[in-house]
Amino acid sequence: MDKKIWWLMLGGALGTLARYCLAGYVYRWSGSGFPWGTVVVNVTGCVVAGTLWGVFEERWVVSPELRTAVMVGFLGAFTTFSTMIVETNELLRLGQWWAAVGNLLLQNGLGWLAFWTALTVARQL
Repeated sequence: MDKKIWWLMLGGALGTLARYCLAGYVYRWSGSGFPWGTVVVNVTGCVVAGTLWGVFEERWVVSPELRTAVMVGFLGAFTTFSTMIVETNELLRLGQWWAAVGNLLLQNGLGWLAFWTALTVARQL
């Protein structure tokens, strides 16, 4: 098996565990009235993604395998929200403002609509 796949699996496993632990801690601390665990995980993922993106481009030379393991494996399992934000930032960097706004609206709006529709259909079965 390709070495990159192993790095992705390791990063994904660690990201999943980190999400579970952090969200669980936040829920135990805050209660369950609002999804604070998810909020903290998503915002933390965005902070980590932005920090590492900047560091990997400007300060540290890292192998493509490590970059993939961290940015796709770990952060992808920790939160896909951070991936959406990184991609939206890339659109902004390229001056594609409408595409960036569209990406945010589509992913959030269609994501919720798809979830609600599937939930409604599943309840009817």
